[in-house]
Amino acid sequence: MQYWARRLEQEIDGVMRIFGGVQQLRGIYNENRNLFEVKENVPRKLVEKVAGDIESLLAKKVRALKRLANAAEKFQKAHHWQDNIREEDIEYYDSKADTEYDDPDGEEIEREKSNSLKLEFTDDANFKTKVNYSYAAVQIPTDIYKGSTVILNELNWTQALEDVFIENRKEDPSLLWQVFGSATGVTRYYPATPWRAPSKIDLYDVRRRPWYIQGASSPKDMVIIVDVSGSVSGLTLKLMKTSVYEMLDTLSDDDYVNVASFNEKAKPVSCFKHLVQANIRNKKVFKEDVQGMVAKGTTDYKAGFEYAFDQLQNSNITRANCNKMIMMFTDGGEDRVQDVFEKYNWPNKTVRVFTFSVGQHNYDVTPLQWMACANKGYYFEIPSIGAIRINTQEYLDVLGRPMVLAGNRAKQVQWTNVYQDALGLGLVVTGTLPVFNLTEDSSDRKNQLILGVMGIDVALNDIKRLTPRYNLGANGYVFAIDLNGYVLLHPNLQPQIINFREPVTLDFLDAELEDENKEEIRRSMIDGNDGQRFIKTLIKSLDEQYIDEVFRTYTWAPIKSTNYSLGLVLPPYSTYYIQANLSDQILQVKLPNIKMKDFEYLLPNSFESEGHVFIAPREYCKDLDLSDNNTEFLENFIALMEKVTPDSKQCDNFLLHNLILDTGITQQLVDRVWKDQDLNTYSLLAVFAATDGGITRVFPNKAADDWEEEPEPFNASFYRRSLDNKGYIFKPPYRDAGYRELDLENNTIGILVSTAVELSIGGKTLKPAVVGVKLDLEAWAEKFKVLASNRTDRDQLGSRRCDPLTSCEMDCEANNKDLICVLIDDGGFLVLSNQEDHWYQVGKFFSEVDANLMSALYNNSFYARKESYDFQSVCAPEAQSNTGAAPRGVFVPTVADLLSLAWWTSAAAWSLFQQFLYGLTYSSWFQTEEVAGDSMEARETSCIMKQTQYYFSTVNATYNAIIDCGNCSRLFHAQRLANTNLLFVVADKPLCSQCESVKLMQAEVRAPPRDPNQCELVDRPRYRKGPHICFDYNATEDTSDCGRGASFAPSLGVLLSLQLLLLYSSASRHPLPPAACL
Repeated sequence: MQYWARRLEQEIDGVMRIFGGVQQLRGIYNENRNLFEVKENVPRKLVEKVAGDIESLLAKKVRALKRLANAAEKFQKAHHWQDNIREEDIEYYDSKADTEYDDPDGEEIEREKSNSLKLEFTDDANFKTKVNYSYAAVQIPTDIYKGSTVILNELNWTQALEDVFIENRKEDPSLLWQVFGSATGVTRYYPATPWRAPSKIDLYDVRRRPWYIQGASSPKDMVIIVDVSGSVSGLTLKLMKTSVYEMLDTLSDDDYVNVASFNEKAKPVSCFKHLVQANIRNKKVFKEDVQGMVAKGTTDYKAGFEYAFDQLQNSNITRANCNKMIMMFTDGGEDRVQDVFEKYNWPNKTVRVFTFSVGQHNYDVTPLQWMACANKGYYFEIPSIGAIRINTQEYLDVLGRPMVLAGNRAKQVQWTNVYQDALGLGLVVTGTLPVFNLTEDSSDRKNQLILGVMGIDVALNDIKRLTPRYNLGANGYVFAIDLNGYVLLHPNLQPQIINFREPVTLDFLDAELEDENKEEIRRSMIDGNDGQRFIKTLIKSLDEQYIDEVFRTYTWAPIKSTNYSLGLVLPPYSTYYIQANLSDQILQVKLPNIKMKDFEYLLPNSFESEGHVFIAPREYCKDLDLSDNNTEFLENFIALMEKVTPDSKQCDNFLLHNLILDTGITQQLVDRVWKDQDLNTYSLLAVFAATDGGITRVFPNKAADDWEEEPEPFNASFYRRSLDNKGYIFKPPYRDAGYRELDLENNTIGILVSTAVELSIGGKTLKPAVVGVKLDLEAWAEKFKVLASNRTDRDQLGSRRCDPLTSCEMDCEANNKDLICVLIDDGGFLVLSNQEDHWYQVGKFFSEVDANLMSALYNNSFYARKESYDFQSVCAPEAQSNTGAAPRGVFVPTVADLLSLAWWTSAAAWSLFQQFLYGLTYSSWFQTEEVAGDSMEARETSCIMKQTQYYFSTVNATYNAIIDCGNCSRLFHAQRLANTNLLFVVADKPLCSQCESVKLMQAEVRAPPRDPNQCELVDRPRYRKGPHICFDYNATEDTSDCGRGASFAPSLGVLLSLQLLLLYSSASRHPLPPAACL
């Protein structure tokens, strides 16, 4: 077998030496040394410069933000409250006035009459939508009456902000959305643009946006306790579940939370035994488990509160360590549990208590009010589903009091996590600044209400433009993280589904393959340190099929005046890079082999003789029209070059000159190597070269018809892997498990073989290009059989045939009915086989071809396995079950209920009617799917995908073993081919099918529920830091405003009439909408 392996190695090396042209390309680069310089990437200097540029960009936004916040406080202080203000007295543009809403049945919903201004809009490239720079727009949540006195006064004084918006834009034309989110729910944003209508009811409320929550209060440690005693009726319990669901949505990643239910005893609703970070995945666990709560037993407030205080006093866990609060949901009770408060919370009252009376009932609410008022909290009533959203977010006003009283100390600009802009900008971060009420009452006491939060958006693309790209090479990149370890910038930050209700939270250790070195780098960055480390690590290939072990230099430093830290990753071969140095004379005269000015070798009429050229779709010039069609892009590029010179100020000279240089260098490779060779002699479909400068040249021209690689070399998997691996890298066309090729004769399959071109210029090593060939599968499969045989050129096939019973040595050609001979690449994918029925399976994971043999290779340590999770995937929505602990339908009264007068006058009947009314008006409120922010129907949902990749372990190059299975045992031999990514395997054909082993899976699959196991992950939380400031206490806080109840008590006659209507409607052909959580 070693003899066969050497023959294979020699054949591959010979073909690549003749056709790859590595040596010749080195010579061409050296001959043209006068046309380029070798520049150095100095990591620390690069990081320092980029961090400074980002700091300067954000500092400009901060100045505009402070100007707005100061102006807002001044305008509100000067405003005179008007009790008799009317809607027609206010002029403003209602962003929803021109918005069309469709109900779930497809019928257009009639819009309210509006006095909104009529504006004209023009397309704007910066905002990716139509805008009007002369006005701001107003958005008012659907569940808020825009004609109320509070809202009209709010509209009145915020109108003055428009002049400040406009002035800010004059000073900084690059400003994007400037937004004031009011504590009343009103949003005023500039410039004006129509609201983006969702396909269902619009549930946008600025007070629930991540940036508003972060700006309106300091971080929170929250324990939610839910009364599940037997007195909680079916509908009231549903209201509680929905309330908890909505309460969780008011928490951000800076907050910590736990949820417990209680009756005689308290217990957590989920597997979390302590406070956990309120991130998306933990909140999802809570939301799922809250649905399983069942009402039984008797109420014991003491059990619930003692559990909550114990949770908040646990100092052995990571938590926010700022605002501490208990949120209790109950249907009522008599016990005030004063002894518990005396033991745990008095006299300092460091824990705020918020109480929520849920459902319609006749209980005395005084104890609930007392609990809240005696512990610096607030009492709320939730009589029906319509009161949930507003009453589960107003606690933020209470938490804002210490901030307001702290004055200027609390006016700290904070920058958010990455999230999706609701108006279509894409991924953004927002700088936020709280706006305080500066008015004083008649006793000269300071007001302690927060007016709202001012925000200014910065698009991630604007930050990316400040980072270097092409001088870092294909595998170098810049990234940035925040205090939670979430990436702000990273090439792997690519969320597949957009949901504006949640921030985009991808941890650095999930964006890359986690290891101890990266954990330490992440910790240092969060701590605000700078540093540099050279490490060996694993990386995933761009197509996510392979794992490579590589060396990288990580360099990092904080971005001053922000919570962000910037990092740079460079492979050793990207320390230096080429910068073309083409003078005007060179650009305009015809060189011996290059007429650069006319770009003649980029013109399609030269392709037949010089090979097809793909150019990377980069922004070479500002006026260049980008296109996904490379032929069209090339035409656009050539047309622009006829109008401008390569040194034009509107063009990127680095990109353009390098493109010109590589065009000429690859053309010389055609003249010196490719034109003189007959590709058919060696069964080659194509030869190719790709460069850092953005050129991919494929020869002959007809081979471009089947070229499926990315025209941008930096985005091509073969290019990036060739740079990271020594030798010849084979890449078969990927085939999934279900692939079937019916007609190979008319579908020639090619296998790419590529290798990097390494230059050493003046002691500086770099890899500016990759060259390779494309093998004809059928011809090379036949050649493979011959090379893996004992035949010489003089032997005749028929005279050498052996079988297992003879003493002569079998081989892969003569004994292809008895032996399986295959080449498998380093990812476990089939490349070549001596079995003709395997040809259509080339490119499949080998376990799909021979599960028994692949398992043996893995079990004998030829391959190692790496499992990871993709948290940014999209899946089809899973079917909702109608069974289980969380019934989805409306509560239906029993016959016994209908015969009971007490039921007809009960809270359940009244609350159910209110539910019915909301169902008629806002049917989408009761549907389980989230309302997408980009008008998409909920056909897809975000999900977690589990990925498995295989890669060569450090096993010896040669190995023999028996797959032990009694009479079905198989012998196999395996050997690595030197200077390639191939494993050569020879094995007995399986004699029977009774030796089935576990089939190894490589395909990406949807992670099962609770995988990864959040219950285990929270016990070893990743390092993070919260904001460095905390405002949770002020001695002058006035806690007298702590809530009061007011419930509507309808008459018996009204209830009877309404309930009859309800029952009639539920029996009609249009059933009530399901009462599910939002």
